Amino acid sequence: MSKDSKRTRKLAVKRVLKGESPSVICASLGRSRYWLYKWIKRFDPDNPIWSHDRSRRPINRPHRIPLEIEQIVKMIRLNLYNSDLFCGAQAIRWEMEDMGVVPLPSERTINRILARNDLTHRRTGRYEPKGIPYPVLPSGRPSQITTTRGGGLLY
Repeated sequence: MSKDSKRTRKLAVKRVLKGESPSVICASLGRSRYWLYKWIKRFDPDNPIWSHDRSRRPINRPHRIPLEIEQIVKMIRLNLYNSDLFCGAQAIRWEMEDMGVVPLPSERTINRILARNDLTHRRTGRYEPKGIPYPVLPSGRPSQITTTRGGGLLY
C-alpha cells in the first residue's frame, strides 16, 4: 500500500496507546474496528516495518505436483515429439501408466505442466501421410449405409 496507509496505521495505533477510544478512532479514519484491532495486534515497537503489508501468498502448496513427476512429463513429451509420435497429454499419460509412475497426474495437470514449461507448440511443416489406408465401408449406391446388426443394408 501507499505510504499514507502506513502512516494512517501508525497514527491509529499511537492514538490507541494514548488512550483514545477505538470507536472514535475508527469513525475519524473511516475504518472498521476489525482493521484497527488487526494493526494493534501487529504493532511491535522493536520492528520498524510492522505497519507494512504482508504477503498473502501461501507458504506451501500441498497439491503441487512433485518436481520428479514434472521432469518425467517433460522428458516423455520431448521423446514423443522427437519420435514423430502423438505427444499430447493423453499420450504422455499412457506412457506414464506403462512406466508405472505414481502418482499419475491427470491430463489437465499434464497440460498445465506443458504450458508452464512452454512445451505446447504444434508441429511445423505440412502433414505427411504415413501410407496406411483407411478402412472403407462397402456401398453399392450413394447414401447407402451398412449395419453390423443383422448384416442387412439400410437405406
